[in-house]
Amino acid sequence: MKTIYWNLFFVLALFACNPSNTQTTQAEERIMSTEPKPVYSASKTPSLEEAQLVESLADYEQAIFASGCFWCTEEVYERVVGVHAVYSGYIGGNDPNPTYREVSSGITDYAEAVIVYYDPEVISYDLLLEFFYASHDPTQINRQGPDVGPQYRSGVFYLDDEQKNKAVAYQEKLNNSGKYSSKIATEITAASTFYLAEEYHQNYYPAHPDNPYIQRVSRPKVEKFAKAYAQYLEKA
Repeated sequence: MKTIYWNLFFVLALFACNPSNTQTTQAEERIMSTEPKPVYSASKTPSLEEAQLVESLADYEQAIFASGCFWCTEEVYERVVGVHAVYSGYIGGNDPNPTYREVSSGITDYAEAVIVYYDPEVISYDLLLEFFYASHDPTQINRQGPDVGPQYRSGVFYLDDEQKNKAVAYQEKLNNSGKYSSKIATEITAASTFYLAEEYHQNYYPAHPDNPYIQRVSRPKVEKFAKAYAQYLEKA
């Protein structure tokens, strides 16, 4: 039985959130090898301490979540009504300007995460929190599905005391609800610098529908969420 388990784990690992583990075109391989800086940071390193990532989004609220592979997390929020932009990136580490190669290796303290720009008059932070917990397994420690390591940990990175208090209260409510057989492992910490991931990671889900990881891991997760929360999503 143990042998079967590890064989299955090995198969799943082949489809981990890593372009190098999936089928890619020669053009994609060239892009990944050069690790280009994202276009959003052409003139400055994007971070919460600096200017908005996109000037037109300056009037919107922000929320930052980590729930495993950011390809999946980004797509969960993309179609939510009231959300105006979602970007994949890295947060929770100390070394400046992290690269995907460094983060995915697990040698940094960074987590794959997304920053969500939303209109609080249309969608609330409370609902974004609900979507976050509902769209992944928050009881997993340093992993989600085939993705293993602290870079895939579950985390809410709050931007102010209001977000912190809401996250703590909601997580406590879930823990007391009996919904999960294990205690929730999601970390709730103050947001540090958020660095955008490389350009080829942005909108990865819709851009790579035939990618084995997208088909076997991301798609079931996104479709399950879309079915449960269809009333909050824009029509495809």
